Amino acid sequence: MKPLRLAVDTNLLLDWADQTDNVLDALTVIQERLPHTDPLVPPSALDELAFLCDSGLSQAVRQSARRAMQLLRDRPVFRPLLDLPYPTGMVEAIALEIRQKRLLPSEEVHDSFILAEAALLDCGILLTSDAHLRGIDHEALALVLNPFDLVAPVIATPREIASKFFR
Repeated sequence: MKPLRLAVDTNLLLDWADQTDNVLDALTVIQERLPHTDPLVPPSALDELAFLCDSGLSQAVRQSARRAMQLLRDRPVFRPLLDLPYPTGMVEAIALEIRQKRLLPSEEVHDSFILAEAALLDCGILLTSDAHLRGIDHEALALVLNPFDLVAPVIATPREIASKFFR
């Protein structure tokens, strides 16, 4: 059986580094309930995290980003991906379509890239704390992704995972 692929957003990695309870609880639930999950860090999330290490808006964000990078190196909880087996232009086209259809605000370029990459990676779940991503119209997203022969991932927050499945 093929493992369920799960993608994580940059903000989730920052919250993981900060040891946020909801994120830790969600990761515990996923590990216990779905032990064969393949948790991935899409390239755009990794790029954004690297950017935040040096250029985050505050010292706290920069420190969280550095801790997250260190955790990615030291603890094999997530599998960071440097590249996708798809042309960059394909990711850009899908991300642009997501923004043009106003599923995400036009300024949410990174989020649209992460969402496009999650779909291209055939992830069943995109785990995020981002309200823009969480609030996306799933039906409209499915219609945008369908011409690319992609399936929209379920977009969930750590709190939703922890509260719905925590025992």
